[in-house]
Amino acid sequence: MKLTSDFVGASLKEYTCTVDARWTMNYAAAIGDADPVYFDDERPEGIIAPPLYPVALTWPIVEHITDYLRADGFPQEVLFTQVHYSEHLILHRPVAPGMHLAINGVIAAILPHRAGTYVVIRYDALDDAGRPVFTEHIGAMMRGVECADAGKGGSSLPSVPLRESESVLWESVIPISPLAPFIYDGCTRIHFPIHTSVQFAHRVGLPGIIHQGTATLAVSVQNILRREAGGDPHKLASVYCRFSGMVMPGSSIRVCLTGKNRGEGGTDLFFTVSNAEGKKAISDGYMRLTD
Repeated sequence: MKLTSDFVGASLKEYTCTVDARWTMNYAAAIGDADPVYFDDERPEGIIAPPLYPVALTWPIVEHITDYLRADGFPQEVLFTQVHYSEHLILHRPVAPGMHLAINGVIAAILPHRAGTYVVIRYDALDDAGRPVFTEHIGAMMRGVECADAGKGGSSLPSVPLRESESVLWESVIPISPLAPFIYDGCTRIHFPIHTSVQFAHRVGLPGIIHQGTATLAVSVQNILRREAGGDPHKLASVYCRFSGMVMPGSSIRVCLTGKNRGEGGTDLFFTVSNAEGKKAISDGYMRLTD
């Protein structure tokens, strides 16, 4: 199969939704974060959603991407080869219950890769006053799909600072419950059967069900925020990672802070996450904290 980069710039149909407190609270519960900022609805300033919650808001589009993509001639069969490869989330301000959001998407980049073709879709979420709430770049690897040309759109992708070394500043070991994929599935409304069906996982060649990549990322981000920002989610401006390995429920992950650069207006943090076998489940992890 081949895919041409001529589809870069193709837009997606607009998706609208209203954020409700039950959903945001459930997301926080799914990743085991009991911070009152997510639950105490008597707070004068109200509650907010956890920083990684936007991945649940865009999931209905991702899950039904063929219904949203406006690209005549796009070879839909390549979509069955995709795996979630990268995640980049910019938080312009916290998502909060009561927000009415319009989410628009566009194919930002199609690039050749040794594993296939790398496709990045950008999602922009605006509130009902037209103000930006979050920007998400979801990267999918189309495994075994040849990019028919040199690719387009790479220069439009958000840049992430490079770390100079991978010395471990600190590490945390976090257990992943055997029930974690089911709780995340039910509470976030992000459903894909490789995370909840042993039969389906075996059918596609996996050793068993695997923990959701965005769940591993959310738990890791929560841990780093607690250690580096007093747990304050308002300080997280952006997060990026590459998903590079599997996490099995009933095992554990090791979150390692590998770099910390203090600069004007904020701090750049670099991290990796390893699975129980010592292989990287999350590579090139990056977080930007504001002052």
